[in-house]
Amino acid sequence: MIVVGLDGCSPDGIRHSGHPAFAALQQRGAWTMRARGVMPTVSSPNWASMIMGAGPEQHGVTSNDWQPDKFDFPPVSGEGSRFPTIFGILRAQQPKARIAVFHDWDGFGRLVEPGVADVTEDLKGSTETMRHAMQHWRKNRPHLMFVHLDDVDHAGHEKGHGSPEYYAAVAEAGRLLAELDEAIKDTAAYLIVTADHGGRGKKHGGNTIEELEIPWMITGPKVRRGRQIQASVNTFDTAATIAWLLRLKMPQAWIGRPVEEAFQSR
Repeated sequence: MIVVGLDGCSPDGIRHSGHPAFAALQQRGAWTMRARGVMPTVSSPNWASMIMGAGPEQHGVTSNDWQPDKFDFPPVSGEGSRFPTIFGILRAQQPKARIAVFHDWDGFGRLVEPGVADVTEDLKGSTETMRHAMQHWRKNRPHLMFVHLDDVDHAGHEKGHGSPEYYAAVAEAGRLLAELDEAIKDTAAYLIVTADHGGRGKKHGGNTIEELEIPWMITGPKVRRGRQIQASVNTFDTAATIAWLLRLKMPQAWIGRPVEEAFQSR
């Protein structure tokens, strides 16, 4: 199971990037360009929701200022300030599972329970991050690998969402996805590609649909080919879908639901 999160990648960015990797994923899998993140539309609450199967009201990550020892209110469950992530429940229920996290934004790492992943690397730039992730995949075939890429968000902040530079950054992310897709094509791995938020102008964090809507795509065994998902999908459904596929028991406090429409059968 591989999850690739493209920081700041909007559905508009994918539609206008021109890179065939995104169309190929849609043709071979199930997808929606109308999934939604959570409010506020900033990185930490949305990455947290993606891996924690719940929203800020449950996990307590309400802003980019959140730290394990600095928060507005505690989570509804978990140990101390930490709400259970998909990595933590996988480790608890399948202790021998191999877990890897590669992230291109140092803020992502603090959202994951310390020591729960076999490998956690904070890298610089999307190309380097994907290179390390693919090397690890080829050698170790982890049960769950999360890859966070940040260059699209940088382009949005520096040049603006909808700018030629922004679309070029999304196309470059497509190139990296194509390399990963080629590397795993002969395996039975699931691949989820999604984002934390979109953007408007050079910002995000507001209440517009351009900031809230995100892409969500999945390929793999028993995934419906070319299926445009009609059901509503939220970012916290990502963790629930992973747990469902890995046959994990979800914490009671999770509110996410598996995106069952994407599959022919379990």
